[in-house]
Amino acid sequence: MAKAAKTAIKKDPKAAADAKNYSKVIKAVRSPKSGAYTFKEQMVHKDKVKDFLAQK
Repeated sequence: MAKAAKTAIKKDPKAAADAKNYSKVIKAVRSPKSGAYTFKEQMVHKDKVKDFLAQK
């Protein structure tokens, strides 16, 4: 699956430049019922990382 993504980016230089502006952010969220932690992960634009982490 990773090879297909790399191939698509190589064909379109604009997509490659835009892809560098995104980060995968993983946030630990505590469940109100059990108290266990779950992880919420999302691809976020690098300018909006702090906003994503500030959400409840």
